[in-house]
Amino acid sequence: MTSRIHLEIASATDPGVVRSFNEDSIAIERDLDLLVLADGMGGYKAGDVASAMATALVVDDLKRKLSSEIDQSLPKPGKLSDLSLAVKSAVEKSNLAIYKTAQANNKYHGMGTTVVLMLFHDDWATIAHVGDSRLYRLRQGKFELLTHDHSLLQEQVEMGMISSEEAKDSHNRNLVTRALGVEAEVKVDVREIDVLPGDIYLLCSDGLNDMVDDADIELAVSELRANLPLAVNQLVQMANDNGGHDNVSVLIAKVGEDAIQERSIQDRLFGWLKMF
Repeated sequence: MTSRIHLEIASATDPGVVRSFNEDSIAIERDLDLLVLADGMGGYKAGDVASAMATALVVDDLKRKLSSEIDQSLPKPGKLSDLSLAVKSAVEKSNLAIYKTAQANNKYHGMGTTVVLMLFHDDWATIAHVGDSRLYRLRQGKFELLTHDHSLLQEQVEMGMISSEEAKDSHNRNLVTRALGVEAEVKVDVREIDVLPGDIYLLCSDGLNDMVDDADIELAVSELRANLPLAVNQLVQMANDNGGHDNVSVLIAKVGEDAIQERSIQDRLFGWLKMF
């Protein structure tokens, strides 16, 4: 797949202050405009295996599928595009592979991983996620969470059992209700969104948002938007300065304004030529 969108991308991953090893995994496939982040669970030599499998398998599956004759046209209202269905299938296949590996090897028994990914295509994108790794968007000064945590804590908040403020200090912060590799089948949340010039997208493991308030994340991204490598490193440092209780991984992608504007001119010209 050849996308005409221009993305500036930066990433960082760190074990944190408390843990000596890193169970997070990130993948950037620039040929596909694909970003993948996974946060493994299951302990040393298990969670890192699950997260690495998730990122590698999803990338490999999509590289193979998107090099074929898959329909890459715009999504239709109320129905997922073939591109998004391919993303959903790739995540489901990685889930089954992780599950089978965990069942076949006692050393990996009980391992699993979250996953959040974003696949850009022209002026729209597919988002898919399982677990509590997150995707935020900064658009025209508005910072918004685009994913919904699959976690016990989120369920408790939604049921009114605890308040959002109480949730910040809850001991159930890391208990996910959905993850890859735990069962043979998994429900994958998939959605399609529009992409605008100047958009900034932030994918992160919960090691960031558990340690840093959304308002502070927004401030860092907004203030450092002109220097994405500095922004991702600053966010990791903020998490570590606040305790660094977990691994922390950050992926930021900024949509270039010049590329989309140039494409818009080409699209208008093509539309004008079609009249003759």
